Amino acid sequence: MGTAPNKGATTQPPQGRFPTAYTILFALIIAMAALTWIIPAGTYQRVPNAALGRDVPVAGTYAQIEAAPQGLFDVLMAPIAGFYDPANYTANAIDVSLFVLIAGGFLGVVTATGAINTGVTQAMRRLKGREKWMIPIMMALFAAGGTTYGMAEETLAFYVLLIPIMIAAGYDALTGVAIIMLGAGVGVIGSTINPFSTAIASNAAGIAFTDGMTLRLIILGLSWLAAVMFVMRYAERVRRDPEQSLVAHLKDANEAHFLQNHSAHEGTHLSAMQIVILILFAATFVAMVWGVSSQGWWMAEMSALFLGASIVIGILGWLGEKAFTDAFVTGARDLLGVALVIGLARGIVIIMDQGRITDTFLHTFEGWISGMSQVAFVNALFGIEALMSFLVPSTSGLAVLSMPIMAPLSDFAGVSRELAVTAFQSAIGITNLVAPTYAVVVGGLAIGRVPYNTWLRFVWPLLVILSLMSMALLSAAVML
Repeated sequence: MGTAPNKGATTQPPQGRFPTAYTILFALIIAMAALTWIIPAGTYQRVPNAALGRDVPVAGTYAQIEAAPQGLFDVLMAPIAGFYDPANYTANAIDVSLFVLIAGGFLGVVTATGAINTGVTQAMRRLKGREKWMIPIMMALFAAGGTTYGMAEETLAFYVLLIPIMIAAGYDALTGVAIIMLGAGVGVIGSTINPFSTAIASNAAGIAFTDGMTLRLIILGLSWLAAVMFVMRYAERVRRDPEQSLVAHLKDANEAHFLQNHSAHEGTHLSAMQIVILILFAATFVAMVWGVSSQGWWMAEMSALFLGASIVIGILGWLGEKAFTDAFVTGARDLLGVALVIGLARGIVIIMDQGRITDTFLHTFEGWISGMSQVAFVNALFGIEALMSFLVPSTSGLAVLSMPIMAPLSDFAGVSRELAVTAFQSAIGITNLVAPTYAVVVGGLAIGRVPYNTWLRFVWPLLVILSLMSMALLSAAVML
């Protein structure tokens, strides 16, 4: 496993063509401030909702009120208020951001023990000669990482480990790239307890992230199965006829590049202590689900859990005080971008709320969906989130940006908020398999020496399958 995940927040634009998530979100704050001078202010009547524990807007009660245009100082204050605004605690992001930093430290400590890298290496060695079955096994492991903690940037460390084995087994570099990128990707599509997608989106929607778990597990299982069949079919075709490879013209160069260090990890063994660490790693996420679902835990308690697990794993891994603190701080630092982007994204909501145009947007959308069936709405929501994620590839940033609007909108359409969250995470997971604004895509392809246009040519049929499957499952869930 590589460095702790950034989850797309600090995505660097390829070749300078795309701005970062920070720039996009701050530009949106400015744009929303400008709109407060143009769009009429308005508000809905609100009533308490016992299930959500908050007031919700009542459809059909919108009325215009006095405008409150936002100026330069309001724009600069918006990200600050997004983190902490004493006058509007429900809009604060400080608890979520702190949890993200501590989760990053936890992942950094686990990374420093070498347990995951060593476990993968040992599994590969045991499957030598049976590499065909490595495809579903490895994709299952990467999917597990994607669905539990949004495994993304840390997958970049596995390309140089897996691709040589795939090439030596008679496959190609594209097969190795697909195993990793699609494996972790389908995990994000079917996120279950992913704190950077499901948890943050659910928090922004005002629901527990365990709501809707059954549907997400179904999406996860079917997406993984479809991706495995897709990759295995391509890999077998390449093994039988290397000329069928989409990177056949790079075969000699790739073999020379990847196979020169093929034996670098041959002698690595998983120690008994590393096995214990992997068990504790998994148990931490199990404990998180238990605490949230039955003990009333939220961000503070989850932060304490990850901090305690970091200390225990650091002691078991014999990291030492300096190595432990360095690993924890490095992991937290690598997730600083996520913490910042959460504040920026909520700053947009702050500007909209202070400018009194949030309800005006809802009123507009309410008019658009009038007469729209629940099935049509949930699929329209899926499409909107998929398009938005090209501009904001950060799962956490887009969750905080879109859910405060889309969740109340789903109330108007008669669609449960848990389905809105599921539509969000499935859509952004699919888009982030190809988005050129996403560092995981451009970085993974660069390491694997697979051209971007070749990746698009390879993966587009699967994207269609995954999209249609997700939309069909969302539609079925609405009708049940």
